[in-house]
Amino acid sequence: MKISSSIFPIISIFILLSISSVTPSDSDDFDDFFQCLPKQSDSSIPITDAILTPNNSSFQYIYQLRANNLRTFLSATSRPVAIITALHPSHAQAAVICAKRHDFQLRIRSGGHDYEGLSYTSDVPFVILDMFNLNSIDIDMSTETAWVQAGATTGELYYRIAEKSNVHGFPSGVCTTLGIGGHFSGGGYGFLIRKYGLSIDNVIDAQLIDANGRILNRKSMGEDVFWAIRGGGTTSFGIILSWRIKLVRVPPRVTVFTVQRTLEQGATELAYRWQQVAPKLPKDLFIRLQPEPINNGGNNKTVRVSFIGHFLGQADGLLRLMNVSFPELGLTRNDCLEMSWVESTLYWAGFSNGSSIDVLLDRVAVNKVFAKEKSDYYKAVIPKQGLETLWQVLMDIEDIFVQMNPYGGRMEEISDSETAFAHRAGNLFKVLYGIQWSESEGGVNATARYVELSRRLYNAMAPYASSNPREAFINYRDLDIGSNESDETDFEDAKEYGAKYFRNNFIRLADVKAKIDPKNFFKNEQSIPPLPSH
Repeated sequence: MKISSSIFPIISIFILLSISSVTPSDSDDFDDFFQCLPKQSDSSIPITDAILTPNNSSFQYIYQLRANNLRTFLSATSRPVAIITALHPSHAQAAVICAKRHDFQLRIRSGGHDYEGLSYTSDVPFVILDMFNLNSIDIDMSTETAWVQAGATTGELYYRIAEKSNVHGFPSGVCTTLGIGGHFSGGGYGFLIRKYGLSIDNVIDAQLIDANGRILNRKSMGEDVFWAIRGGGTTSFGIILSWRIKLVRVPPRVTVFTVQRTLEQGATELAYRWQQVAPKLPKDLFIRLQPEPINNGGNNKTVRVSFIGHFLGQADGLLRLMNVSFPELGLTRNDCLEMSWVESTLYWAGFSNGSSIDVLLDRVAVNKVFAKEKSDYYKAVIPKQGLETLWQVLMDIEDIFVQMNPYGGRMEEISDSETAFAHRAGNLFKVLYGIQWSESEGGVNATARYVELSRRLYNAMAPYASSNPREAFINYRDLDIGSNESDETDFEDAKEYGAKYFRNNFIRLADVKAKIDPKNFFKNEQSIPPLPSH
């Protein structure tokens, strides 16, 4: 569902009425904070050019421009005292030093794909450090590596790689406006996950600003911190300035396809079979399953299931493989599209066939939505009865979408303790549940209703999902699974969401946190607190 841009004037008014500025009691700290910033940054590139306050005419525009989930504004009780649109690494360093000195919370934003808005909302005085302008990508084909700054998008990365080579790519997200800084820190996954794993499995160095404003690399931060920022959510430990990545090899031509079947066309049997087949296919083949409700008018409802595939090879090889491994799908040559790897990133992002790859340079998501998302991991095949439960809930709600992404392949080969990302072997697939609506459907009341509908689907699938803990994906933030309501993140509170996001890695993450940020400067409602000393 796409939301019209015409709702923005309404939303702007609503936000301005529902959020407060700095109070008079904050004014001294506010002034001191701004006087601090130029003293702590590189004078050759004035930080004053990067500072926006509510008095700036472009403040509200920039605040909303890189905030993709409009629902999060409904619960915001304060807007930032400032947005620092860093133009130089020293601006980010100054933001840390001065926010810490003058007791402002710092929220870090790169792309704005933040399901709970934790990078741009808070109920305490805070500053947004927007990394969007720090977006350089330096590719070295002699070593097949690249340094990518946090504010670059996945689309920009794909484009810059394609400028250099048609046989290189990188395993990263499907959406092309994802900010690299946050996307990688939670793992980063896409259609190359079964071949090359996660984005972080191909990260070989990083630049991190710690709570003292120092820029650290892999050597100076130490292997424990480098382990933690790969999958542990970097904003608990510092600010990513850039990642050094290892490019991966792809063939000159790849093949993509989409096959759709309704319930009446045997979609239940195919979905049941997909669960058994997709995680065990050769690594070169990734097939996402995506069911959606279809209303043909009146009570004539059904579910259409899309099987969306990506094969690192040409169509003839794919057809031979599918005829052996998944003949039930009935894939034909007419279903297959051959293209370059970079063109396949457009296919997955939903651009029409034949679109110019220049669209990868569009850095801001066009269609802002009100949305609520949740995630699950499945370690066992959902029985047909469970699939029928899923279909029924989809038809009852209609606005919900589901994406089921297969594991196996490379994800089976990497230990769940090698990086902070713990959801590895034993998972058949990961699921995203999402629900979207428009502001015109009822404002705050609509939000409460749709959020409750998302919980209804989540609860319905509980018997089939992972359990003890019921695991969740950190990049699909979900405050329903636990949060800390106070300014200080409590360790006991954090155990609930920590176990779901990080499983057995949570305690080690808290231990690393205690070493690099013992005063817990970098925090949010679902951050990792320092491990209490004994």
